[in-house]
Parts: sequence; structure tokens; C-alpha cells
Amino acid sequence: MKTNRRTFFQTLGAGTAGLGVASTLPLAGCATQGTATAEDDGQVLFIGDEIAIAETVYGKVKGFILRGIYQFRGIPYGADTGGKNRFMPPQKPEPWDDIRPAVWWGNSAPQIMDNRYANQYQSFADHWNYDDVSEDCLKLNVWTQAVGDGKKRPVLVWLHGGGYTNGNGIEQDGYMGENLARKGDIVFVSINHRLGPIGFSDLSGVGGDKYKDSGNVGALDMVAALEWVKENIANFGGDPDDVTIMGQSGGGAKVCILAAMPAARGLIHRAVPLSGSTIQAQDQENSQKLGEYVLKEAGLKPSEIDKLQDIPWKEYILLANRANQKYMEDQGAGSGLRGGFSPVADGVNIPKGVFFSEENGTSSDVPMIICSTFHEWGMARTNPELEHITADEAKEMLKERAGFRGGLGDKAPEVYDAYARAFPDKKPIEIMTMVASNRKGVVETATAKSKQPAPVYVAWFGWEPPLFNNRMRAFHCIDICFWFYNTDLMLTHTGGGARPRALSEKMSDALLQFMRTGDPNCTSMPEWPVFTVENGEVMILNDKCEVQNDPDREGRKML
Repeated sequence: MKTNRRTFFQTLGAGTAGLGVASTLPLAGCATQGTATAEDDGQVLFIGDEIAIAETVYGKVKGFILRGIYQFRGIPYGADTGGKNRFMPPQKPEPWDDIRPAVWWGNSAPQIMDNRYANQYQSFADHWNYDDVSEDCLKLNVWTQAVGDGKKRPVLVWLHGGGYTNGNGIEQDGYMGENLARKGDIVFVSINHRLGPIGFSDLSGVGGDKYKDSGNVGALDMVAALEWVKENIANFGGDPDDVTIMGQSGGGAKVCILAAMPAARGLIHRAVPLSGSTIQAQDQENSQKLGEYVLKEAGLKPSEIDKLQDIPWKEYILLANRANQKYMEDQGAGSGLRGGFSPVADGVNIPKGVFFSEENGTSSDVPMIICSTFHEWGMARTNPELEHITADEAKEMLKERAGFRGGLGDKAPEVYDAYARAFPDKKPIEIMTMVASNRKGVVETATAKSKQPAPVYVAWFGWEPPLFNNRMRAFHCIDICFWFYNTDLMLTHTGGGARPRALSEKMSDALLQFMRTGDPNCTSMPEWPVFTVENGEVMILNDKCEVQNDPDREGRKML
């Protein structure tokens, strides 16, 4: 097992996780996710001088109409973040006089793109879509059934995955908003924003008041996008007073961050974090210390800090990453510090302490759905030998590694046994993967949110695709295309066809109902109760959907 274990540890957690992108050509889709009939087999793409023109407060934009849905790509919601704007809160875009083309995606935020497509199986499965990368990245995309018709459609704002380091708003085909906009008559918006050291370098401790917001400018970008929605979405047929924010993986954590930010109060009306959530931001003492390391790595004095704005973005990211590595090494392996560049609990932009802890605090009136998958970090997909491991071998692996975090050490056997008792029909690879994908964070977030008046609903996605000899399981990212009615579009996650489409019908129905009412209960699914700490109610999403009461509670207790 030595070779298998080494392969497992090298790949666990590095697979189908929100880095993602979508195809660079117009993508197929229709109301039924099926094939067009002969009688409606006419022209589907319309673009021209007087087609798909919409107003924004900065000027007019021109998109196109594809299969009856208006698309606008790469609309600026903020100015270029390079140069003097680096580390600064987002600035408004400059107005324009001519009609601005909005027919191609905006640049991805600065991130290290080297070897992005190096893993062939990962590139196949997630079908990444990446193009230009630059600091002029504050762009968003819109899908809608109509513009300027006075109708008030619910709005969904999508926050991409990739932690706080990678990704863009269209990285996977499953992110596309066309099918959901058509099915539910809603407006779908996806955004790009600053990431990594460009978006979250906390230089406030070494740069003074000028840099007081530097640790959170990536989060402030997302607020600026919501402000754009508030000001402009009515011109795209949307209702600025009915906005749902939704994200997966790192995007799920971003949903929770935004829901806790005072500046976002009133801009968010529903929230849906998938496979990622958080109830607190990074401690500022640590983030400011990391800022000191960044300045030292650059060889600059505090009085020279502005020179960081002149370093080419890739050089700066590599410099900052080196600084983070040295900071972590100096803290020692036993410090428990995760390090890295992420939103900061500065007490101004993002509160200190536990989010949602005040009964009538920020977002106390915002309902929430929290969902995760059964097998977030399972990597048996390209390692078939793992299908045959024994329980003892699984326990040994869990001692050393569990998901993205370190191993469970001597607790691994009792944790494994607790999960095996809860799920007696699962084999060792599945038990090990479920332990590594545990719902500890989901339940913590739901518990915190349940103390506020607005309801919180919890789901657990268990549907497994018939791909890679059935070894993909309910992996990280798979559920996105089900929520967005894109199972016949994200074929490399689902295989396509009637079986995944049937579940997608139900999940998209529930999401659309939640967007309109704050309650996901709909006729196509069983009754979905509000989460309570006592019962831990969770909707199991599978070929058969059913509610269970905290089925993994005993296993989580062992953690």
C-alpha cells in the first residue's frame, strides 16, 4: 500500500475543487435541458447594433441574445485595481459615452496560472475556463430574460470557488446562468474580484491609515458588486430588493463573510453557502504580522511601502507567498495557525468574534441554506486501488491525513468506527472519505445562524455519477450544476441524461422557491424542515430525497 498511500496523500483535496471555469463558446442549454425539436430549430443567436442594449449608471452596454436569454459579459463594476489602486478599496469605474460591448468575459483576478491544466483528468472533469488575467478584473456577467421591461425578477449573485486564491465567475460550465434564468425567470449575476495577496494583504500594521482596509479589499470588491446590483439590476429586469448570494467552496465562505459585513446590510436578502462556510475571519494580529513579513521580504522600510504597488502582480504574489511560508515556519508546526491571505476581522469592515452571534445583528433577517457533499475530498477517482483498502488501512491513512487538514492521529480509529456504525453499508474508502469530508463546519455555521430570527436550512448532497467506474462519488463541486439546472451542460460531472436531470429539477425548484420566499419548500420535494440544534434536520439530496435527523452526529462528536 505504500505507493497507493503516497498517491492518495499527494492528491487528496487537490481535485475537483472550486478553481473552475466554463467553455469559451456559447454553451448549449434549453428550458428542459434537452434537445430542440424540429419546429423550433431556427436561429438561436442574435447580435447587432440595436440588440441587447441596457443602461447602467456608467453608460450603455450591448450584449447578445442566445436561445432567448440576454447575456452581458464583462461589465465593469469597479475601476482597474492596479498601480495606485492596489491594496485600496474598489473605486467606481469611469463612465463611458459610447455603447460598450459586453460580449466577452472580464479578466480573471491575478493568480498563479502556471500548470493550471497540468492534471489531465482534473482538467477533463472540471473543464476549466480561463483566459486573460490582470488587475483590471472587477467585472461581472448577467443572464436575464428581458431588459428594461419593468418586471422585478429575483436576482442571484454567484461567488466562485477556489478558496480566496483562485478562480473566476465562469470557470466551470456548471456556473453558467442561462438555464436557471430561463427556468425560473430570474436574473443571474456572476462576478470576479481580487484574490490572494492582491486582495487580502493586511498592510495596516506597517502602512498606517492609508492601508487600513488593505486586508479586506477583495471582500470590499464583492460589496461593490452588490452595490452595482442595487443601482443597476432593475435595468436588466431584476429586483434590487430580492437578492440571493450563493457560492461554493471558497465562495461559500465568501457568502458568510458578506452576510457578516455591515457594508452589505440591506444588499443581501437570502444566502446559500455550498461546501464551504465560516463563522469568523482571520485574526488581525496574525494578518498584520504577515504584512510585516511581506514588507521584509520585499526589502522595504515602512516609509517605502508604496513601492509594493509598483511590483508586477505575479512578482508580488510570489513574494507574498514566500513571506507567508517564512511566517508559518517561524510560528512552528504546533501553533495551529493556518496562515495565508484571507478576509481579516478588523472590527470595521468585518466584525471580530463569531458571526451571527447577535440575535438582531447583521443579516439576522436573511434566511440561509447550507449544503455540503458526502465525499468532498475523495480521490479514489484516478486511484482504483483505494477501492479495496481495509478498515485498518483506512484508519492508518486517517491518522496522517484527513481532507485539507492534518491527520487525526490516535483518534483516527474511534472516529472511523463511529462513522462506520452510522453508515454500516459503506465500505472503507467511503467511510474514510466521509470522515475527511465531515460536516463539522456546516453544523457549526447552522448552529450559529439558528440563533437569529431568519431560518436556516441544511442539505447534504449524496448523488454519485456513473463515471470513472463509479469512483467519483459525491465529490466537491458536483452539486453546483444541479442547483443551476445545468446537469446536461456539466456533462463531465454528471454524465448527462434523465437521472441527474430529475434531481436537478427538484434542487433548482427548491432554490428558485427559496430565492422568492426564503423557504425552499416546493411541490417536487419532501417537506424540508428548518434546522434546529436539537434535531439537526438535514435534507439528503439523492435520487430519492429525504429528511434525516443529524445522521453523522455521533461520528462528528468523535472529532
